[in-house]
Amino acid sequence: MFLGHFAVGLAGKAAAPKQSLGTLFLAAQFLDLLWPTLLLLNLEHAQIAPEPGVLVPLKFTNYPISHSLLLVLGWGLLFGVVYWLIKKDTRSAVILGLLVVSHWLLDLIVHIPDLPLYPGDAPMLGLGLWTSTIATIVVEGLLFILGLWLYLRATKAKNKTGNYSFWALVVFLVVIYFMNLFGPVPPSMEAVAWGGQMQWLLVIWAYWADRNRETINYSAASAQTITPAV
Repeated sequence: MFLGHFAVGLAGKAAAPKQSLGTLFLAAQFLDLLWPTLLLLNLEHAQIAPEPGVLVPLKFTNYPISHSLLLVLGWGLLFGVVYWLIKKDTRSAVILGLLVVSHWLLDLIVHIPDLPLYPGDAPMLGLGLWTSTIATIVVEGLLFILGLWLYLRATKAKNKTGNYSFWALVVFLVVIYFMNLFGPVPPSMEAVAWGGQMQWLLVIWAYWADRNRETINYSAASAQTITPAV
């Protein structure tokens, strides 16, 4: 899952309009931002292992810190608590924590059974949508369109930068998605890990784009359309 996670980040703007898209992307992609670092530190492991009929040419052999359900719940709680300690915004803290957990739930849909429930000798879960390229593209595409629609309902550009930077980000995400699907097999797991670190640039890009956009105040807009009784 790639576009689906960013879709959840985009949709989060409707629930937490005060949050920058960068923060929403950071929460929604937190596990996949953590995972490459753990790979480089040799604390988690995966292999290049293309298999016929499986969309992603990786075998996730050991990633309990970043992707076991038990620790994901912990990461979501930690993310929300840290945010609350800084901002004292309970609603946003809860939403951001849920965005972190949403990552595991979306991964559950696409992964073959390799997601552990907890560290150690745990049951592995995964519904295996990755075994169908068409179904994967359709599901992720629909999620991305929905998230994009919700974000655009909640914001508008303050200037040309807010318009062009946002749509450039959207196009870039789609291009990267299809490059990942149909590009060559990665040469090594080290290359995968460093490529994963590049996702931080997407978070920074989202902060920049969202900084040049503003939240649409629906209540104020509605009030302006009400004609006073005579």
